[in-house]
Amino acid sequence: MNELPIVSKSDIVRGLHQLGVAAGDTVMLHSSVKRIGWVVGGPQIVLEALFEVLSPSGTLLIFASFEDDPYHLDEWPEPRRQAYLNEFPPYDPLSSRADRKNMGILAEYLRTWPGAHRTTHPFSYVAVGASAQYLTKEHPLWYRDGFNSPLERLCRSNGRVLLLGAPLSTVTILHHAEFLAEVPHKRIARYRLPLLQNNQKVWVDIEEFDTSKGIVDWPEDYFVTIMEAYLAAKNSPQVMVGDAPAYYFSAIDLVGFGVQWMEEHFCGQVS
Repeated sequence: MNELPIVSKSDIVRGLHQLGVAAGDTVMLHSSVKRIGWVVGGPQIVLEALFEVLSPSGTLLIFASFEDDPYHLDEWPEPRRQAYLNEFPPYDPLSSRADRKNMGILAEYLRTWPGAHRTTHPFSYVAVGASAQYLTKEHPLWYRDGFNSPLERLCRSNGRVLLLGAPLSTVTILHHAEFLAEVPHKRIARYRLPLLQNNQKVWVDIEEFDTSKGIVDWPEDYFVTIMEAYLAAKNSPQVMVGDAPAYYFSAIDLVGFGVQWMEEHFCGQVS
């Protein structure tokens, strides 16, 4: 059995500098703390290292979502569906926990960080830093990754994406590319979520391009395919932070690459 490497805060800071992370950057993080190794001081140290490098003029953004979400509610067996309709708590940006299972433990750590801002959409984004309020304000309920979304604002801010041991399939900014790409017959998802409105739970109907199954049928996970093509085309350097492969790249550049790839490959696809 291989032992996890011991990784300190100074090790993480050194790796971030090698990647090119700098003071004042606006960064969307995708991470796997387990992949990094045995972090001395626990997961919080990863965020402390990032904030040390970014400085107070920088900003950190994470896709947090919310715990035990009922996205596929209408597909569930009736007893489970009815239980959630009756008693699933409404999403509250101030208190609903992040989806630690799917988004990673750092999403919940950042949600409770001093000065954290969170979007009003239940599939939420959390940010801390100089541009946190700008990134998270007025998150549209419909087409949440499109115009005026945190992802579009990340691009407007010349933001960057940091992969720290996370799979290539988790690069959320590509959902903005899915929204922008001029592709025929994009698959649309419609679902309901419980929101807190005037201190009452209200189930709200929501529509967006399908972020779960993809906007078209495709034989493999096309996010992985796009990311592999992008990293190869840009010759993006990989830095190891502990046992975690790390990459750092421009959000708007990847979105442009993703849009072009989708328009070239999805033409004529029918969902």
